[in-house]
Amino acid sequence: MVQTLLKRAATLFAVVALITFAAPELSAQQVNPTESAVQEEQLMRALQSGEAVSGRITIPDARAGDLIKPDNKGWADTHGGTVKTVNVAAIIGMLVLLIGFYMYRGRIRIDSGPSGRTIQRFNAVERFAHWLLAATFIILALTGLNLLIGRAIILPIVGESAFGTLSGWGKIAHNYLAWPFMAALVVVFIAWVLQNIPDKTDIEWIKKGGGLFTKGIHPPAKKFNAGQKVIFWSVIIGGAALSFTGVMLLFPEIAGTSAQWQFYQVIHAIVAGIMTAIIIAHIYIGSVGMEGAFDAMGSGQVDVNWAKEHHSLWVDEKLAREGRAAPSSGGGAPQPAE
Repeated sequence: MVQTLLKRAATLFAVVALITFAAPELSAQQVNPTESAVQEEQLMRALQSGEAVSGRITIPDARAGDLIKPDNKGWADTHGGTVKTVNVAAIIGMLVLLIGFYMYRGRIRIDSGPSGRTIQRFNAVERFAHWLLAATFIILALTGLNLLIGRAIILPIVGESAFGTLSGWGKIAHNYLAWPFMAALVVVFIAWVLQNIPDKTDIEWIKKGGGLFTKGIHPPAKKFNAGQKVIFWSVIIGGAALSFTGVMLLFPEIAGTSAQWQFYQVIHAIVAGIMTAIIIAHIYIGSVGMEGAFDAMGSGQVDVNWAKEHHSLWVDEKLAREGRAAPSSGGGAPQPAE
């Protein structure tokens, strides 16, 4: 009887021991099912020699399987150094220039005073495309700047949790609002490209500084003066560059090599910083910087005297097409000129 119990106990102990020692082996096989997995010795050798360390993935972008990318150090240094410096310098530099300009010139007024009569400058479609382009660009600029300098400026103020949430939603907004931005860019290009082709009137406008620096100077201009043409082509060319590089960043599997993707990222960030500085100047002159300018994209109707001072050739052409004489500069209750 005792011998039987001892035999059964020994058998039970053997079964338990077998299960105990076999479980880790089975677990190890489940965690690391492939023979090509990187072993610890290989990993250490790769780290010491500066080689890339890759694994196996199933998503389209095979480069995402690279665990260690030694070549990324140069890109990281450029992104965190040169790119950040260019963006900050461009934006702060433009703000300083505008503050200095405002202190020198003040708000540019309508020299002959408001006439009380208005003329249509932009229709509803043009204004919608402009505001869609403007709104999406502002959000894209803010969310992009957050990715570039947010950790240094915003994180210490709001804390890690709030910054993480803000950055997460900002990245989503950045990715999805890129598409309406590109659509608006195409509409704006189609609507205004013919009127933004440089001509000889722009030379005279540039010689006189557009009348921006001297009161009472109003060089003739068509619907868009030389300054506005610079803004237009900056937005079109810069926006096209942002759109192309942005698509490459969204879909890295079509961007080419890692070096090409990094190049697109650097170009994207630098162009965005320069464009942001240009748009800040555009916002200034179209709002607090010049009396009557905001109405062009607000209601679409501008004061006749404002139009005659800043776009005299356009006023003459517009009224000639409509078979009417240029309205006088007299006062009176505001009413459309057409």
